[in-house]
Amino acid sequence: MKMQPKYALMAGAASAVLLMSAGGALAQNATGQASPTQDDQAAQVEDIVVVGSQIRGASTTAALPVTVVTQEEILATGAVSGDDLLRSIPQMGDVLFSSANNPQTSNAARGDVNSVNLRSLGVGNTLVLLNGRRIVAHPTSQGTSDTGTVPVLSYNSNAIPVSGLERLEVLLDGAAAIYGADAVAGVVNTVLQEDFDGLEMKAQYGGAEGTHRREFTLGLFAGKDFSRGNISGFLDYSDRTAQRSEDMDYTATDDRRGLFADVPGYETSTDTDGRSSYTAWANFQTPFRVRQGTTNLTSTAGAFHNQPSDFGCTAPIGGDVCLASGNIGYSGAGRELRYDGARDTTVSPDVERLNLFVSGHYDMDNGVTAFGELGYYTANTQNIQPPTILLNQLWIPASNYWNPFGPVTFADGSLNPNRLPGLANVPAQGTDVKLVRYRFNDVGRQVVDVENSQSRILGGLRGEWRGFDWESALLYSEAEATDTSNAINLTALQASLALSTPDAYNPFSGGCVDDTSFGDCTPSSQTAIDAISTDLTRVSKTTLALWDFKLSRPDVFTLPGGPVGMAVGVEARKETQRDDRDEDLDGTNVFVDAISGETSISNIAAVSSNPDTYGEREVYSAYVEFAVPVVSPEMNVPLVHSLDLQIAGRFEHYSDFGDVAKPKIAMAWDIVEGVRVRGSYSEGFRAPNLEQTNAAQYARLSTNNDYIRCEADLRLGRIANFNECSQPSSASLLVSGNPELQPEESTNQSIGLVFQPWFIPQQYGDFTFTIDRWKIEQEKIVGLLGAQSNVVLDYLNLLQGTTNENVNRAPVTADDVAFFEGSGIDPVGQIVSIEDQFVNLLPQTVEGLDIGIQWRLRGTPWGSFRASLNAARLMEFNRSPGPLVESLFEAREAGLINENTPLPISETLLARNGRPEWRVSGSFTWSQGPWQVGAFTQYVSAVTETGFLSTDGDAWEVESQLTGNLYGQYEFEDGYGFASGTTVRLGARNITDEQPPLTSSGYLGSLYRPYGRYWYVNVSKTF
Repeated sequence: MKMQPKYALMAGAASAVLLMSAGGALAQNATGQASPTQDDQAAQVEDIVVVGSQIRGASTTAALPVTVVTQEEILATGAVSGDDLLRSIPQMGDVLFSSANNPQTSNAARGDVNSVNLRSLGVGNTLVLLNGRRIVAHPTSQGTSDTGTVPVLSYNSNAIPVSGLERLEVLLDGAAAIYGADAVAGVVNTVLQEDFDGLEMKAQYGGAEGTHRREFTLGLFAGKDFSRGNISGFLDYSDRTAQRSEDMDYTATDDRRGLFADVPGYETSTDTDGRSSYTAWANFQTPFRVRQGTTNLTSTAGAFHNQPSDFGCTAPIGGDVCLASGNIGYSGAGRELRYDGARDTTVSPDVERLNLFVSGHYDMDNGVTAFGELGYYTANTQNIQPPTILLNQLWIPASNYWNPFGPVTFADGSLNPNRLPGLANVPAQGTDVKLVRYRFNDVGRQVVDVENSQSRILGGLRGEWRGFDWESALLYSEAEATDTSNAINLTALQASLALSTPDAYNPFSGGCVDDTSFGDCTPSSQTAIDAISTDLTRVSKTTLALWDFKLSRPDVFTLPGGPVGMAVGVEARKETQRDDRDEDLDGTNVFVDAISGETSISNIAAVSSNPDTYGEREVYSAYVEFAVPVVSPEMNVPLVHSLDLQIAGRFEHYSDFGDVAKPKIAMAWDIVEGVRVRGSYSEGFRAPNLEQTNAAQYARLSTNNDYIRCEADLRLGRIANFNECSQPSSASLLVSGNPELQPEESTNQSIGLVFQPWFIPQQYGDFTFTIDRWKIEQEKIVGLLGAQSNVVLDYLNLLQGTTNENVNRAPVTADDVAFFEGSGIDPVGQIVSIEDQFVNLLPQTVEGLDIGIQWRLRGTPWGSFRASLNAARLMEFNRSPGPLVESLFEAREAGLINENTPLPISETLLARNGRPEWRVSGSFTWSQGPWQVGAFTQYVSAVTETGFLSTDGDAWEVESQLTGNLYGQYEFEDGYGFASGTTVRLGARNITDEQPPLTSSGYLGSLYRPYGRYWYVNVSKTF
């Protein structure tokens, strides 16, 4: 992707400003001062931690479990994007916003966005800060595999400028009492470099072996110290090419049966065939059974389809394409008529990203310091997706030029060349035909362009008053996303279908006879395609306006154990979210079927209706925090070398649902020097997002098997077992917002041990060992019953003589009667829609263990060494499905419904479709003079894919993976002329070329990347 003109202008202007700010330093030939690493700081972990406490200089952060990723460790990960970096932290859970997981519609958060999900607790349960203050959420909501169609918002990890980081701090503890809403699982604080004096330039180029993925990054850092302050800034530009589906065998096709052909128990499974039943081979319906002579061309209810003549031929319509009675059977031979949506698409999009950030501070005469930040992020992406589908059925007028049941002569008197001869019961004026199921292959693949932007401006003052440090700031930040894709306009489509010329759109010609799962070898005319095509645009925006005032002092008064620290503060913020949907989706331009008169709010073929949404809230907060030294070393208390407490509480008033108050207490007990027990208890909350409370009813496409039809197939012997069922029902899931939603409540508990063996001789280095056991309990989680559970409930009720009132079905047709005949089941119509609403559901409990080891050895004749190990184990992940779903499990167990009826995972979610039991990372760095070598390794344990079962009913195991990164660098010191101050780094991520473990859908994108070894070279120069 070439740099766009506006990017070039912005980058050029920013570069000029940064270079001018560094001009004085260049004139003095100053050497750039990089931010200090941990090696330059005190050995105690807490000395560099600022996240978790608002008290400046307090030692209570010793009680908090915090992971700090330093610049050295960032280098070892080889991370280019924020998503790369966060995936390297074991406590980070599944990435649920990503191109690998997103639905292929504008209802998803597409583009350069990845989610933040500590502990796998769910998107929205982790608070993200920039330099200690909130950032704005990404504006586009999305339902995830955790939430179904419940829209959630995430902070965008890719907006983190990795090359501009001084460090990343991750508080692995609830912190609502300190920071407010969303800090349920913890807090991620991104600390950017500042107080830079000089100029540094960086460039990196890399790519994944065997793929089209190539990535170039450019960084510019400049800063200038003044007598009273500093101004610093950086520019971070990245350009990445798309990875194509054909790059890897597990992404090249949706039909992955060949990859499992030699796996016992799975070799006959059709679950690995993910090809779509939406295809250019269309299903149609006429108002009555059509006959050609004495031959029935349709079913009793008028259903028919087109297919290659090799699949059977009732009536040829040209080009080896025939009509056949009934709908396409997508199992058996008909499976080869499914569409392969993976071919000629992109797995990850083209990305062009730019980050700009400027910070500064100025000391005034009165002892007050003014400070400020100015940041801007923007990214453009382009993704290639399969051709669009027809979600809403519509009628093809009899006048259509290509209609095989059209008039004998058109309105202009010309003879119809496409009406089939010998139609016994079709009138001379022809008959209308309903287009039931179809994919617009001839229109071409869907091109999705997304532009994301995020801006931030902050200004503040800080100083000292009567021994108190005070600080106040105003912050405004906004994020915007514009999603544009090509689509099919239903009104224009029906107008084109009504034409009696060859430029009418032609859905009757089918796909490609020689390649039945791809393409359209008899496309409509370009005039027809242009006439029905439109651009679909979604613009979403979030804003955050914040003012705060903080007051802290580490020695408000003194106890026998030492000085008591205190922080108090107030905060006011206003949040808004606007989701402006295209006029063809939000009800502005509705589709009225010219034949049936039925109205659809959506005027787009492939996307359900969605109204515009706007919500805003104001939040007013006050907090207090105490750092209480109960026992000090000087008191000589046996077995209590020291004891410190953190006690905090926060009150928040929300304009839309009321008040919330949450406490926290944390303890650090040093039994003897170097042996510390730490623990905490806190309560937290997550406010329902503005879309969950303000959304009017909207629709989402939901495709599930209609299990009552599966039951009929099984009883009549049409399938051998329930797992073979292929009765897909695509219906609208009608979801309503709920202004009565309450906050999700949580409690966090942790206890841990920190061991720093001071008695080990210094020549062996400094060691720190940590282990923490934690538990989080949540209740009132916002959720839905879900489409699948509603359809299963309807299956159960129908067998017992009732129905599920939330499942709406079409009237029973003659085809329905014929389908159920002899099964002992009363006939029912096709599923049309399923109704649901957001509600506060039942609780979940998550429990785990964190283990950390750090070792550091400096100043030896062999160089300096640093190693760390960070392991996270999930021990329990239980979520109650609720009484209604529990009753479905009981019905399945009792044999009231088939034993293989799929249901949501009951209770334990641990290592099921994600949430692995173990994640481990380790890093090692050696440096000696100008040389430095770094290594990083990561392990993810196995999980099961619960929806992919063997012939014995065993769930597929998604295997574990162990990968390693390695880099080496050399810095040219003084005496090398212009090369002095230049560092060259060569590295590889996943150096052993491990591919992601195989799943029925190819790979598990929430855990793994779709490529193996990735090489890169980095060159930087300091002036």
